Amino acid sequence: QVQLEESGGGLVQAGGSLRLSCAAAGRTGINYVMGWFRQAPGKEREIVAAISWSAPSTFYADSVKGRFTISRDNAKKTVYLEMNSLKPEDTAVYYCAADPARRDTIRLESTDYDYWGQGTQVTVAS
Repeated sequence: QVQLEESGGGLVQAGGSLRLSCAAAGRTGINYVMGWFRQAPGKEREIVAAISWSAPSTFYADSVKGRFTISRDNAKKTVYLEMNSLKPEDTAVYYCAADPARRDTIRLESTDYDYWGQGTQVTVAS
């Protein structure tokens, strides 16, 4: 069982930055793929970024490429999402998720991820 807790959301002006953190609780490490998803009101949950355990390799949605950076600190069992040049369309609840079945192969569907945090609200004002 993995418990994930996000932090770092908030209200920011367009063009600003936020850093989200996802801390994993439990006796074992997070030796698998971790991802960030988001869900805006009236829209489906979508993947934003994901990172493998080793290398590591990363994936970014086209909408955030060049603006967001995902990283991880396995010793701290924490995954980060650095968000720069934020736009009003980035407004959503952001969720951290874990895919324990995969260590290095990044999957993109929310149904592939077994563990989820409670979410943190990110609001970008225009």
